[in-house]
Amino acid sequence: MTLDQLGDLDMHDASALREAGRARRAAVPRAAHAEYLPRGDRDPLGIIEAQNDDRLPQLLALRTERMRESAFAFYRGTAALQAADLAADPVSGAHVVISGDAHLSNFGFYRSPQRTLVFDMNDFDEAAVAPWEWDVKRLVASVVLAARARGASAADAERAAVATAAAYRAGIREFDALPAIERYYRRVDLDAGGTVPPSLRGVVRDARRAAERRTSSRVIARTTELAADGRRRFREQPPVMTHVEDELRDVVERLFDEYLSTVRADVALLFSHYRIDDLVRRAVGVGSVGTRCYILALSDADGKPLVMQVKQAGAAVAYAYGGMPGEQLPGMREGRAIADHGFRVVSGQRILQAVSDPFLGHLENGGRAFYVRQFRDGNSSVEVESLDGDGFVWYARICAWVLARGHAQSPALPYIAGYLGRGDPFDRAVGRWAAAYADQAEADHAAFDEAAREGRFPC
Repeated sequence: MTLDQLGDLDMHDASALREAGRARRAAVPRAAHAEYLPRGDRDPLGIIEAQNDDRLPQLLALRTERMRESAFAFYRGTAALQAADLAADPVSGAHVVISGDAHLSNFGFYRSPQRTLVFDMNDFDEAAVAPWEWDVKRLVASVVLAARARGASAADAERAAVATAAAYRAGIREFDALPAIERYYRRVDLDAGGTVPPSLRGVVRDARRAAERRTSSRVIARTTELAADGRRRFREQPPVMTHVEDELRDVVERLFDEYLSTVRADVALLFSHYRIDDLVRRAVGVGSVGTRCYILALSDADGKPLVMQVKQAGAAVAYAYGGMPGEQLPGMREGRAIADHGFRVVSGQRILQAVSDPFLGHLENGGRAFYVRQFRDGNSSVEVESLDGDGFVWYARICAWVLARGHAQSPALPYIAGYLGRGDPFDRAVGRWAAAYADQAEADHAAFDEAAREGRFPC
């Protein structure tokens, strides 16, 4: 299977793909994306419960607490629910590598391997091969929910949603006009010039300051203490950060060697300078709370620190709940099953990000897959609810451009560009859909909150 569902079309004939995309509008009009029609058998609370089955019981109350905070926080934790809902939506027929969880809070700043400050997507646990529309709708619905959280009117929230969809469409057409190699190299590098609107200059300034603070050295200074043997030990902060049993510690340390077999030779040699001093289990995010996640404190021969994260990679929600067949990603070794979700996450990140952590790798243990990355490397995110009106819309639009850049790496790009066209029917349709889906997310959040109060979910 390939990265599209376009039948017998020649994926190396861009003109034919664009024409096929335009022709597809007759069967699936762009206006068809406007209607959100919930399935009669939808079971949002059942999906959340099912996702809890393989999570650590001692962290489920924390997950419930974080998801109850607001409708937007609930939305962040329910990518599976939205995948199930999107499975019934009309699509144009083109599949690309998607993020699978492209809401506003999954974009942010980090340091590139060249040490410049870049902006890109930053969460790939749900990366999959699936309809491009799914990422766009997840992003645009998050814009509506975040706008409402800021106190925006319904009309202003929907205008922001339409502007976001329009920015995605413009990005797709921009990338379609470039040679494949040029769109591969495009990125948002804040140290390479360019301007941002006055309303966001403070955001970029704060991102630079955060990049200076969010380092391995600072993590070590704030969360560890020096033991008698000269090694650093994490201070426990239950339930967010706790030490693991000795048996599990031995397993993780042994498996770190397996991880090194999945990175480049220069990275493997770099890690020969380091030893593992300590490791703890750490709860992260909203949707990921309860999955198995560890951070490791390493030190080189001079005692200088490096902090790495080992995080569980489960089945992508597009495959588990969205009905997608589990198509393999490019570069998958012959005979390797899609169940190797660590490989899937790492591959998805490398495809969708313009520049990625050179330490990305993966491993498997006990029937579970994990991926490995640097824990803190100048990464920071934006509190989107705190942005003013102009800054919020500009930020949403740049997220849409970044999403378009990621989708543009897949060969169905000309088809998508042809389908979207120059006009705004798709923009307006998705804006309308997003407003309706935001209503659904708010209702689901209220039902979840009530169920938690009644004891159905740990809290």
